[in-house]
Amino acid sequence: MGDPPLEPPEGAPEGGSGNEDEYRSVVFDESFVRAARIQELSARERLSGAFGRATRPRVRLGPLGSVPRQALALLLLILLAFGAAVYFGVSSPRGVPARPEGNQLTVSLVALSPASAVHPVADPANPFAALPPGYGDGTIGLNTPGATATVHFSRVEVAKALDTVQHYLAASSLAPVVLVQGSTAQVRTFVTPGEQAQFDASTAQPVDDRHHALTGWMVRFDPAKVALATDTVRVAGAMRVDESDAGTLQITTDHTFVYALKPAGGAAGAPVTLETVRRELTFQFDRVDLAAGQLRLVDSVLQAGPQSCAASSAGYLQPVLAAGPQGAAAEPPAAADPGDHGRPAWQVCGVLAGS
Repeated sequence: MGDPPLEPPEGAPEGGSGNEDEYRSVVFDESFVRAARIQELSARERLSGAFGRATRPRVRLGPLGSVPRQALALLLLILLAFGAAVYFGVSSPRGVPARPEGNQLTVSLVALSPASAVHPVADPANPFAALPPGYGDGTIGLNTPGATATVHFSRVEVAKALDTVQHYLAASSLAPVVLVQGSTAQVRTFVTPGEQAQFDASTAQPVDDRHHALTGWMVRFDPAKVALATDTVRVAGAMRVDESDAGTLQITTDHTFVYALKPAGGAAGAPVTLETVRRELTFQFDRVDLAAGQLRLVDSVLQAGPQSCAASSAGYLQPVLAAGPQGAAAEPPAAADPGDHGRPAWQVCGVLAGS
């Protein structure tokens, strides 16, 4: 057997070259196939009969249609990484100003020594009868003002701040469980997390160092020595709303509280003594504080009398109580020596007007 003929017996087609060069004009390259608007179904798709026709439209991806799948996957990963970087960069805590922490509260305690003997009230059943006009019972005497908008805070935000201050003053100055039962928990609930460590240190070890006197946070009397003759507290004073900066709302309160006290464990007819406490407090709020219903107490000035100047008032106020109808004598305040650097300059004792 010989080799097969290189050409058909009848010879090469007329006008042809006999090779594949003449078909190049009708052979489709790969880019042409990818650019086609329709796509032939595979054998499996034709056998399934799901399409009912031999072709289907090709999904067009615009300029990305000719990009290899590996490149598309890489591009998608880059876009996801970029989006994650933008998200975490915007929401990162490093972009949020740090909230205040540490010993923010400054306390000034002023004991008011009686100028003469301390006498009990004339009528224990009506202990506040001798008070001048202007005092109200409990929260009525706080004179909480109506809320009005400031430059950077809305009326609703100011109302929230005033409400929080009023509740704090009621808890720290009017509640019997705080005044004579030693409780501190309900006052602590109003303190922002940035001040809670300072509050806890003041509770655990109160000291008159201008930062850790517990009586800067609340009015309290030693339950082993003092009891309330009545749960009613008379109050007079006012509040002022301001801004310390564009993001901080500030409320200053100045109130005088009058308490009817008697010795702890005393009989029903025991002498009743009035204790007068003035509290001037400065509170600050940012919008996180407002949302949480908490406050930052940044300054507390307290005057209390009749008070013993010799006793520490950091943990409890130390009122001088009338022991009987003849009253109780009190030591006059010691003279202050400005040259004595062994005594802190902020420890002040004054003289209480009246008796």
